[in-house]
Amino acid sequence: MDSAVDAPQMSLLPMTRKTPRLKGSYRLNDFLIQRTLGTGSFGRVHLARSKHNLRFYAIKVLNKERIVRMKQVEHTNNEMKMLESVQHPFIINLWGSFQDCGNLYMVMDFVPGGELFTLLRRSNRFPDPVAKFYAAEVALALNYLHQLDIVYRDLKPENILLNSDGHIKIADFGFAKHCATTTWTLCGTPDYLAPEIVSQSRYNKSVDWYALGVLIFEMLSGLPPYHQAEPNHLALYEKIMQGPRFIRWPAAFNENATDLILKLMEPDPSRRYGNMHHGAGDVFAHPWFREVDWERLSKREITAPYLPRITGDGDASAFDNYPEDNVAATYGLAQPDLYGTAFPDFEYTNPTLL
Repeated sequence: MDSAVDAPQMSLLPMTRKTPRLKGSYRLNDFLIQRTLGTGSFGRVHLARSKHNLRFYAIKVLNKERIVRMKQVEHTNNEMKMLESVQHPFIINLWGSFQDCGNLYMVMDFVPGGELFTLLRRSNRFPDPVAKFYAAEVALALNYLHQLDIVYRDLKPENILLNSDGHIKIADFGFAKHCATTTWTLCGTPDYLAPEIVSQSRYNKSVDWYALGVLIFEMLSGLPPYHQAEPNHLALYEKIMQGPRFIRWPAAFNENATDLILKLMEPDPSRRYGNMHHGAGDVFAHPWFREVDWERLSKREITAPYLPRITGDGDASAFDNYPEDNVAATYGLAQPDLYGTAFPDFEYTNPTLL
């Protein structure tokens, strides 16, 4: 596609840090732990307020024993390293990390608008310009990560947060990995897996561009392309391996959107947009993105299509409510620590308890 040569040059270059983010040294008693923002297999994310600067943060608390038992030590260490190495307007900031006898803690931006997933489910599906706005910001973030040889591997609406200004912040780097050439780990969300991951072949950063195609489809239709009412991973993987020619396309889809989705979900990675001679330039120059001003978008100068209803700092009403179970009272307790050495890059805030 000749127009790819004319893609915006800023989009083909890594966005370097102009003002490096300083890594802070934190401990649990620096914060007032407030409500839970989300839960997972290894712990939960809390809204917290700094006792020093009074700013609100999201603190991800992970139980070390559970991480070790479920063989997720490498993924957890990778997440911290990846977040520490990136700084981009559409990626969540990690301000610092630490550990105590029982838990790991990651101090991150509090992104008050909640998940893109919640907005999408509430809207049923997005109009074409709205889907295009979010897809364009995701594309800029992916290109930045790929310039740093980072493959993200977990793109989905649940991992895209909305800031107070409506612009995105990609979160959850648990599956992210440095990948200069290829890798082969089977990980990610089933609906978003590229066929080469499903077939357990070696793959490269182009799996993220495949996932962008799935994301665009889900934003425009309300559901992923191979969605099944009853989860059946084997049947889902069979459809993924058959390829996008078996997708049932909604009649309302924009022709250019369909074309881009097909080019991103191309089963052959060597022919997939984002992975050919012009790299991400093919994506940026596609006709579906014709009216996007990439330079202004990268500076967040374009007004977002949806502004979260935020009443003030610390407003977490966009997040679901979870039983608190007084879990925060269990953090920082003195106890035997069998796993501290498994997480060497998390600062130990209670060294006398080792």
